[in-house]
Amino acid sequence: DARMELEAHVARYAANRAALLDALPKAGLAILSPPDGAFYLYCDASPFSDDSAAFCAEMLAETGVATTPGPDFDPLRGARTLRISFAGDSGEVAAAAERLTDWLPRRRR
Repeated sequence: DARMELEAHVARYAANRAALLDALPKAGLAILSPPDGAFYLYCDASPFSDDSAAFCAEMLAETGVATTPGPDFDPLRGARTLRISFAGDSGEVAAAAERLTDWLPRRRR
């Protein structure tokens, strides 16, 4: 029924969020605000770049992980931030976390 389907989505999102909250800070990507009631993490990209649009494009090209640059959400400070959605398939989110955990430390400036 619809209630069971909804609960399955909620459980998947919670597991995906937990996986990223564990992996990303260890790789150097700090979470700027708690992901309460949203399907994304708002992250500090400044240890890696002052141009989050270029950084997100490079991340996509090199890892296959799509993120959203901060200027789309914050025109003043967004160049140093990005957003990562955790609303996808759990296997894909886990694979993305693994690729970022490998890639991010090598990109630190």
